[in-house]
Amino acid sequence: MDLHTYLTPANIVAAVMTLAPYLAVAFFPEQLLILVQGLRGWLRFSLPALLGVPYMLVTCAAGDFRWVWLVLYAALPPAVAILLAQAARSDTADRGNWRDYLVLAILGLAVDLRWFEAAWPAHLAIFNKVLLLNAGVYGFVLIRNLQGTGFNLRLKLKDVAIGLRELVLYVPFALVLGLSLGFLHAHAVLPRPSASAFAWIFTFFFIAVPEELYFRGWLQNLLERRMGRLPALLLTSALFGLSHFNKRAVYFNWRYVLLAALAGIFYGRAWRQERRVVASAVTHASVDTIWSLWLK
Repeated sequence: MDLHTYLTPANIVAAVMTLAPYLAVAFFPEQLLILVQGLRGWLRFSLPALLGVPYMLVTCAAGDFRWVWLVLYAALPPAVAILLAQAARSDTADRGNWRDYLVLAILGLAVDLRWFEAAWPAHLAIFNKVLLLNAGVYGFVLIRNLQGTGFNLRLKLKDVAIGLRELVLYVPFALVLGLSLGFLHAHAVLPRPSASAFAWIFTFFFIAVPEELYFRGWLQNLLERRMGRLPALLLTSALFGLSHFNKRAVYFNWRYVLLAALAGIFYGRAWRQERRVVASAVTHASVDTIWSLWLK
C-alpha cells in the first residue's frame, strides 16, 4: 500500500474532522458536556449530522461518492442522539432503557459485520469505525450523560498500575490456552522497540479505547445496574468474545472467541475497579500488541 495515495489533502482534513470529536470528548468530557447541554434543542440534535462531511470529502476525492451513504452518515448520528435523549428522560436512574440497547446493537453490529464499509475506498474503512464511535460518544456521553462510563483519557498512574496488573493476571491463562489450542505461535525474531511502541499507541487509541468504551463503559456499565457486578462482567465478556467470531476466519473462529471472552473478564475487572476506560484500555492494548507482534 502506497501511503502517498491515501495522504491526500481531502483525506487529511477528513481525518482531523473525524478524530477531533473523539479526542476532544476523551480529554475534556466535562467541558463539552456543559457546552452541548447549553445548545438549543434543534442545534443539539442536528450538530452530529456534520459527521457526514468526512465521508463526502474522502469519497468525492476518490471519485466514489454516493448519496445514499451521505444520507446514512448524516442521519444516523442525530437519530442516535434523539433516541438517547428519550432514554435519559425515561430512565433517570441510568438502569438501561430499550433505546440504549437498540443503539448499542446497531452500532456494534454495524462495526462487527462491516455493514457500512462498502461506502469507503479500499483501506479507508477505519473512517467508518471512528465515525460510528463519534455517534455513540455524542449520544451516550454528551446527550444521555450516562454516569460511570469513565471515558476520560487523562492517564493516571493508578490506571497504568491497574491495567498492567490485569495484563499480568491474564497472560498465563492466555499462553497456556492459546498455545495448547494452536491459536498462539511464538515468533523467532522480536520486533524493534520503536515498532512495538508505535503499535501499542495505535492499538490503544483506535482499537482498545473504542472497544473498551463500548463494551465496558456503556454495555457492562448498564448491565451492572440491572444484573449486578459478576453477571454483568460475565455476560459482557461473553458478548465481547462473540464479537470476534468472524476475525481471521471465514465462518466461526471459536478459538478467537474463547480467548477474547477470557480476556474480556480481565478487561472488565480493570474497568470496574475505578470505572475508568483508560485502565482497561491499557490492558487491552498491551494484550493486542503482544499478540500481534510476538504471538500471532
